[in-house]
Amino acid sequence: MSDDHSNEWYYNVDTGKVEPYEGAKASKRLGPYSSPEEAARALEIAQERNEAWDNDPKWNDD
Repeated sequence: MSDDHSNEWYYNVDTGKVEPYEGAKASKRLGPYSSPEEAARALEIAQERNEAWDNDPKWNDD
């Protein structure tokens, strides 16, 4: 496994900013993402994933 984190980007939920691997604590971030642009969409991506899970016909929590 490589220790090269140069292509990892994160969204900091406290500041609302995108940051590289060398940033805030993991508990304050979403990621990793493959680009700063993708990390900037972290909240939107999380919402899309939540909706996909909510509408997954293979999952029924009723």
